Amino acid sequence: MTNKKNKPTKKIILMTIAVLVALFLAWKIIGLLNQGSESSKDEGAVAVAVEIAPITRGSLRDQAVHTGTLRAKTRVIVAPKISGRLNQLHVDIGDQVRSGQLLATVEDEEYRQQVIQAEADMSVSAATLEEAISALAIAGKNLERAKALHQTGVQSDAQLDQVGSQYQSQLAKVNVAKAQLANREAALENARVRLSYTRISASWSQGSPVRYVGERFADVGSLLSSNSPILSIVELHYTTAVINVTDQEYFRLKIGQSATISSTVYPGKQFPGKISRIAPLLQETSRQARVEIEVGNEELLLKPGMFINVLVEFSHRDDVTIVPYNALAKRNGEQGVFLVNQKEQSARFQPVETGIIEQGKLEIVKPADLTGYVVVMGHYLLEKEGRIILPERDDQAPPQSLPEEKEK
Repeated sequence: MTNKKNKPTKKIILMTIAVLVALFLAWKIIGLLNQGSESSKDEGAVAVAVEIAPITRGSLRDQAVHTGTLRAKTRVIVAPKISGRLNQLHVDIGDQVRSGQLLATVEDEEYRQQVIQAEADMSVSAATLEEAISALAIAGKNLERAKALHQTGVQSDAQLDQVGSQYQSQLAKVNVAKAQLANREAALENARVRLSYTRISASWSQGSPVRYVGERFADVGSLLSSNSPILSIVELHYTTAVINVTDQEYFRLKIGQSATISSTVYPGKQFPGKISRIAPLLQETSRQARVEIEVGNEELLLKPGMFINVLVEFSHRDDVTIVPYNALAKRNGEQGVFLVNQKEQSARFQPVETGIIEQGKLEIVKPADLTGYVVVMGHYLLEKEGRIILPERDDQAPPQSLPEEKEK
């Protein structure tokens, strides 16, 4: 009897223990879940160490800087129009040259002989013309006499026609002699022109009156053919800065727009210039267009071939809101900055509309009344807002004495 009564009691005890174990396990699981959620909340509230910078006001310039090369505004290659040996060279590299100045001479003996021959041929033609004119005068008198005799009946019609034919023949000879003389005069002029080509002079009508010899390509005694280069003449009082721009800036440039030229050769010195020419196309290989800027060079400091920097200013704005460019961030596709609340040690995301960028400075167009401080480093760890840790300022750090002072 006793064994039968104990069996239900054991079942109840086992069931009770199982329920208690299940409740204990459920309590532990719920505790772990709550601990995980609390830890995640604690992680979301972790402060982020950042660096901040003040929002300021000032002036900004929208500008672009390009590298380029200086070229002479005008460069002329001096070459003879005829062949011959270079007899004399009156200037050399670096010498000043003025328009009309004699630069070089080519041996001219052959061309002088051609002039003498042409003069002699012209003299013969002139004498032939005088002889023909004299004969024409005699033929004219004979014709007048024949006409008078014909009227009195002394001469027949056939005789009058014969005298008239002689007169017309002599008139034709005069015309031929005149044509020959004109031909000889042209030949003489041509010979004189070719003789003048042996004297090579500088000649220009525009630009500065003084130019300079840039290069020498031949020496005295060299045998030259026609159009063989001897010298190059360059204008230095005005130079041309050549740059190449992409399509992003090509359409912002205009002829007459101001530019500033600088070179590492002259630190701190700037040369004003103006855009003089803009190519009407972009090169297919580089996708860039050639732009020429005229630069004054009265002091002759700039030289063709120098490497230069060209600054072109598109716009200038005064009294604008400025933040460091590093402060700009994006959240959910929207750009903005993190404004700092120093008292609460927190930062919040503020959407902004930006403008000009100049040397790490960024213009804030909207909101225009932005003030205070912004996060410039560490904002990539922040969401829309969050707690931050600000760096200690130098003026809050305790003063430190030098080791020598401590020993004293």
